[in-house]
Formats: sequence, structure tokens, C-alpha cells
Amino acid sequence: MLHTRPLAVGDLDLICRHRYEMFREAGRDPAVLDRMTPAFRAWLQPRLADGSYFGFLALDDDAPVAGIGLMEIDWPPHPLHPDQDRRGYVLNVYVEPSHRQRGIARTLMDCAMQAFNERGLTYAILHATEMGRPLYKGLGWEQTTEMAKAVEA
Repeated sequence: MLHTRPLAVGDLDLICRHRYEMFREAGRDPAVLDRMTPAFRAWLQPRLADGSYFGFLALDDDAPVAGIGLMEIDWPPHPLHPDQDRRGYVLNVYVEPSHRQRGIARTLMDCAMQAFNERGLTYAILHATEMGRPLYKGLGWEQTTEMAKAVEA
């Protein structure tokens, strides 16, 4: 039976594995992911502990099959949220291959929207992989004008 539960400190290794697999499946270089994962783990551990990184797991009976990470980020008031100085941020959405196309990611996104509503957040962002883009678009998410560039040292 599929159900969800909030993330816990003990989910650290699972979240790191899901993030690694998410990026690997999106075509990222495994050598870079091998460097990134310990740094991500060190970053994530205190944030899981203090609740500034939160989210949900989907479980099939007691086996975790998917997860979603959430944050409330400091952001200046913006035309898309003119009266609020923060945004919701969705990251690390991952569903195990054996459980895809069952509506699990949609369920996790519903949990995310409820969590943002409970925190009074009126605007949220995410970065979508090609695989995730149809889901988000179907849930009413829109592409923005964001651009990015690595800053050279």
C-alpha cells in the first residue's frame, strides 16, 4: 500500500542516493556526481536536522520508492510575489524506476503544495529535468526567463 510520510534525519543516505540517481539519469557526469555527493551530504545533514530542508517520502508498504525535497528560501519581493520576501523551492524529486508512471510524483507535488500553503508561501520554483517537465507543466508550472552561468575563478 502506497503512503507518504515527512522526511526524517535518518533519510539522509536515501536522499543523497536519490539526488545522485536523478542527476545521473539526466545525463550528468558520474565523476562530478561522485564529487558532489559528499559535499551535498555535508550540506544536507544540518538542514535536515533543523528542518530548513523538509519534504516527503512515498513508501510502498515500508519500502521508500520516491522522495521530494523542499525549502523555504529568502528572496526579495518580486513582481510574481510583490508582498513576500521568500519563495518555496522544490528539489530532488525522484521516483524509483520500478514505480514510475503511477502518479507518485504527482502525489509528492501535492504534498509539497500543501506544505508551502501551511507555511504561507505564495510562490514556488523548481528546476525541471526533461523527464519531469511534462509532469510540472501538467500541474500548472510555467517556464521562466531564468538563465545561469558558472562564475570562473
